[in-house]
This record gives sequence, C-alpha cells and structure tokens, in this order.
Amino acid sequence: MQKKKQPSSRRNFIKQITGTTLALGAGSLAALAEGDKVEKRILYAPKRIAANDRINLAVIGMGIMGYNNLNTALKIPGVQLVAACDLYSGRLERAKELHGKDLFVTNDYRKILDRKDIDAVIIATGDHWHARITKEALQKGKHVYCEKPMVHFISEGLGVVAAQKASNKIMQVGSQRVSSVLYAKAHELYKSGEIGKLNMVNAIYDRQDALGAWEYTMPTDASPETVDWDRYIAGMPKIPYDAKKFFWWRNYREFGTGVAGDLFVHLLSGTHVITGSKGPGKIFASGQLCYWKDGRNVPDVMTGIMQYPETREHPSFQLTLQVNFVSGTGGSEVIRFVGDAGTMNIGGNGLTVHHSIMAKAPGIGGWDALATYPQEMQETLIKEYNKKYTAEQQKRPKKADIVYREPEGYDEHLEHHNNFFDSIKTGKPVVEDAAFGFRAAAPCLACNESYFGKKIIYWDPEQMKVKESE
Repeated sequence: MQKKKQPSSRRNFIKQITGTTLALGAGSLAALAEGDKVEKRILYAPKRIAANDRINLAVIGMGIMGYNNLNTALKIPGVQLVAACDLYSGRLERAKELHGKDLFVTNDYRKILDRKDIDAVIIATGDHWHARITKEALQKGKHVYCEKPMVHFISEGLGVVAAQKASNKIMQVGSQRVSSVLYAKAHELYKSGEIGKLNMVNAIYDRQDALGAWEYTMPTDASPETVDWDRYIAGMPKIPYDAKKFFWWRNYREFGTGVAGDLFVHLLSGTHVITGSKGPGKIFASGQLCYWKDGRNVPDVMTGIMQYPETREHPSFQLTLQVNFVSGTGGSEVIRFVGDAGTMNIGGNGLTVHHSIMAKAPGIGGWDALATYPQEMQETLIKEYNKKYTAEQQKRPKKADIVYREPEGYDEHLEHHNNFFDSIKTGKPVVEDAAFGFRAAAPCLACNESYFGKKIIYWDPEQMKVKESE
C-alpha cells in the first residue's frame, strides 16, 4: 500500500507515532484548514522487531498489571517470556498453566536479575517495591518497563533517574497514553492554537463499583503458607500477615499511593504530553474517605489543584484533578483543556474541539447597565458604539467543531510496549523515560503529602525537587 501525501505540515505528528501498521479513519474530523471537510489518513509504522530478533523477557509481579502487561508484550514479534516472579504461589502456578510447565518461576526477584539470558524486565509489583527493584535491575544490566507511579515516595525519584542514566539501559514508565495517537492529535491541535491561549485544565477519573475501588477477588487459599509475607514487607517495620494488605495493596499508604499515585498520574502524564510541560509549581489536595470503609487508609474521593507557571512551552494555567470512587455518574474519564477561544474534551476513544471566539466589540445592551440610563443617553451611547464598531466586529466569529476518533482496534497499551521494545533494539529514546515518569508521578505524590499534611506543596519541575516555599 502506498503512503498518502500529508496535506498539511501541521499533521507531521504522524511521523512520531510508532507501532504496527494502522489504517486510521479520522471519522467526522472537521476542517483544520479552510476547505477541508473530513480528514482521513493512513499511518504507517512498520514492525521494527523481526521475529528472529529475540528479546528475553521476565515479569516481576504477576498481579493484574503484570498479567496484562505480559499479554500485551507477547503480541510483539520477537518478545519471549523466560521467567516470572510473584510472592503468591497461585500466580506462579497460573503462569505455568499459561506459558508452559518449564517456565522458570520464583518468589525472589534477585534470581531473575542474576540471570544473564534475560534482556528486559517488567516491574508490576506494589508501589513500595518499584524504586528498589528498578535500580537493582538497571545496575544488573536489564532494560526496565516499570509500572506507574515510578516511585512510592518523592525522595526516591532522583535516585531512579540517576540509575537509568548511569546504566545506559532503556527504561519505560507504564503510562500508556503517553504513546497514544489520540494524545498526539490533541498535542497537535493544542499547538496549532485551536483553543486559543490555555488557562485551565479539568481532569476527571471517576468510578462507581467495588472492583474499580480496588476490592479485588481474593484467592481461596490466601495464607502465610501461599504468600511470602516476610519478603513483601522486607525493609519495613514488622507487621502481621494481612491478606487485604497484600491483595488489596492499593488501599494502603504503606504499599500503594492511593488514587493520586494510581489515577492522578494518568491524567497528569496526558496533560504533560499535550502541553509539553515539565510540571506545576504549587500543589494542594483535599479529599475524604466517604464510602469504601473496608480498612483502607487512603481517601476514596480526592481533588487536586495545581498551578503551572508560564514556560516556553505553555502559558500559566491551573489544573484540577478529580477522582471519585462512588460517583453517581457511573464513572467517567475526561480531560478538558480550556482556552480563551474554545475547549478540547478528551475522553474514551476520541476528542472534540468546540470553538467559542469573542467578538472584537465589547457588546452593549442585554445584561448591561445601559437600560438603567436615561433614554436619550442610551440612544447616544448606541450611536457611538455602532460608529466605533462595524457590524462584523460586533459578531462572534464562527468556527466548526473538530471531532477526532481513534481507529477501530487501536491499542495505546500495545503502542507503549512496542515503543519500549523498539527502543531496546534501536537505542532510540523511549517516550516515557525515568525523568518524564518522575515529573508525572511527583506532583501526584505531593497531593498525598498535601492531603495528609494539610499543607501546600511547592515543587521545582526543572530540578525535580520539593521546595520550602515559592
């Protein structure tokens, strides 16, 4: 199939997208330039990993994300699973059921890192193990795909960034929308000025069910005999075995990072991709535990407010983040970019830009003080107004909405993994390295510090450090 010539240089973002060959229909995408009615395009990104270019992969943490990351990785030609690690024996048994009885399995991740035949590892453990295993894996010469958030505490971030730099190995952080064609399109529209000058971003990630609130199905044999509890809490104060704190670890500050680290980070990484931002300067959060009172010690409703300073990449703007685990909406995910000439709503598998452009004339009459003045004065003011502004200047300019949809069957998760494995083969930079991942994670973790500490957190996005004040 022959490549189509791109009709506008503003659409060169296509060249940045990697992955398998995709036929992309833009749906009812309205004009980006006058005269365009519907945009249709073909994206070509060849499979750069040939089947004989084998990459030996191991997974550390075979829970929900480890399981799904592995399934995605194995869709990429040349990627082969050779080992799996988990602290619950049932998941190791399941790994052998799915990937063969000869698969090497262990409850000690160090045995995986010591193997010379393993090229890359997926780290999908509880958040409290991310930084530790990532640094050790890089030091052992492994390429690393680490689930978000990259670290459990802000204080761990610069150490991971330094470890990646020193290792000369590829590291990808697992916020898949960073690789999404949808967010690439949003970035293009934002940069081309479709919504005018940005002043606010509203980001929502709501849920309304027990599984969405992290009350996962428990195994029937959960016990100290099937769970390596001592290894799970290694380096922490001794606490008794608790099945919830192992299988529902996201609900506990000791092991997870709450809604901020789990879901705010998705919203923030997407915002950074679109705006090119490195992060906010001021962070505040509020929340409550109002429904899922199952022993968790993190809120189920949380709002974050972040102030982004003006940079070369973007004007100053405010970002509001919201997660509600008992939302009467039934759950929704949307990011709205608000500018002085319109809005861009991103949600599901598409986006919509709605333009609202102010008239050049300030307006007169209607909800105005004009009617409160004497009649003769009103007539004089209207006459002067019409003399100063033409009829055209008094009208709001009209511009058609833009609607964009991902192609049918498109998978940003596969795109993100393909980017990782392609970088291993070619040495090209990944889209979400340790610095990007930390810049997305740290402000979210700062929301936890703000919530529990009841204070404003000041952040230096360039140096990636907490500050004492502005």
